[in-house]
Amino acid sequence: MISPAATGSPNSNVPTAATGSPNSNVPTAAPARPKNIIIMIGDGMGPAYTSAYRYYKDNPDTEEIEQTVFDRLLVGMSSTYPASVSGYVTDSAASATALATGFKSYNGAISVDTEKRPLPTLMEKAKTLGLATGVAVTSQVNHATPAAFLAHNESRRNYIDIAQSYLDSDADVILGGGQQYFSDSLLAQFTAKGYQHIDDFSQLDMVTNPKVLGLFADVQLPWAINDNQSHKLSKMTQKAIDLLSQNQQGFVLLVEGSLIDWAGHSNDIATAMGEMDEFAAAIEVVEQFVRQSKDTLVVITADHNTGGLSVGANDKYEWNPAVLHKVKASPDEIASRAVADNHWQDVIASLIGFTPTAAEYTLLDNARMQGNEPLTIALRKLIDVYSNTGWTSGGHTAVDVQVFSSGPGARLFSGHQDNVDIANKVMSLLPLTAVKQ
Repeated sequence: MISPAATGSPNSNVPTAATGSPNSNVPTAAPARPKNIIIMIGDGMGPAYTSAYRYYKDNPDTEEIEQTVFDRLLVGMSSTYPASVSGYVTDSAASATALATGFKSYNGAISVDTEKRPLPTLMEKAKTLGLATGVAVTSQVNHATPAAFLAHNESRRNYIDIAQSYLDSDADVILGGGQQYFSDSLLAQFTAKGYQHIDDFSQLDMVTNPKVLGLFADVQLPWAINDNQSHKLSKMTQKAIDLLSQNQQGFVLLVEGSLIDWAGHSNDIATAMGEMDEFAAAIEVVEQFVRQSKDTLVVITADHNTGGLSVGANDKYEWNPAVLHKVKASPDEIASRAVADNHWQDVIASLIGFTPTAAEYTLLDNARMQGNEPLTIALRKLIDVYSNTGWTSGGHTAVDVQVFSSGPGARLFSGHQDNVDIANKVMSLLPLTAVKQ
């Protein structure tokens, strides 16, 4: 483990008193420093996603447009650009490196600098101070964001090496997908280090003590829209809090709604809103814990914006989220079923929630004859037409992202900042010295 040497993280912004007010997310009676810190990242969740989610959740039977958890907790904005060598548009690895270390690096970097030298991370600092650490994500656990908090590597693509390096992270809780990257030999090494390894989600309820390595899918967890409201991220978040809270010195937890980004890359608005709903539910789990514990800070942000989502498009002043509520499965799942069924028109109409026109069915038929992926793309575009959703990219964009926070220290994150500022502020709130047992 890397020694947490001087990293340029200032301690000057530490709050000296609890000065909350009714209009603040800072509790009125709380310690100046949080005992626990929870970082939540909506991967790819640019501002249009939280706006879309507000309208997606709106009750059409009321005049009021109801607030969401994002509206309640909003405190500021953040820029996301990587090191200059990579321009203005970041990838998840560079942004996660900034959020985990307080330093800019190149796209693809996993907590190494532009010279590929390891950078001390928030999790490593927390460990040296006696805090428990953990991650709970919906992607593979060794994907870019969790990797930047738990490992160091010159490339995010080195999944096997990153999985191996998690042995040295000493993390108390690791929950998510990624079974294919953990060989039997590697799992045996985790077990030898005292980890309980589980691979069935139902086993999570039976875990009562850290350390635990929970790998619940070959790669990603199921899309929320296909998962019968099982709220896997919410349950992993609650379990991680329960386990990490056993450390009397406190903990640092990373929670990522990883698949918001994946849906954004696919320009898949129905699936994206399902992932937003799952992430919001996990935030509400944390929000309730923050209210009860009074000594826990939560900071929520996105690593970047994905897809250039537009809530309204085509010169029409409308957006129709009611269409999305009728979609009963992700477009890739609908396509898979339709390709395998001779009565594919009925399959599509029942799962997409509306009946396409004859011309639209002709386009879908042409796509179906080419296979699953072309039909999936055609279905996504059709849902965009009916909901009047727009996209500008299949990649990332450079727009600023929102910052949400609650708990002791939340006021530090108000206003505009850069993603390295978020990391430095969080690090400034860690204990000054390890608490002696």
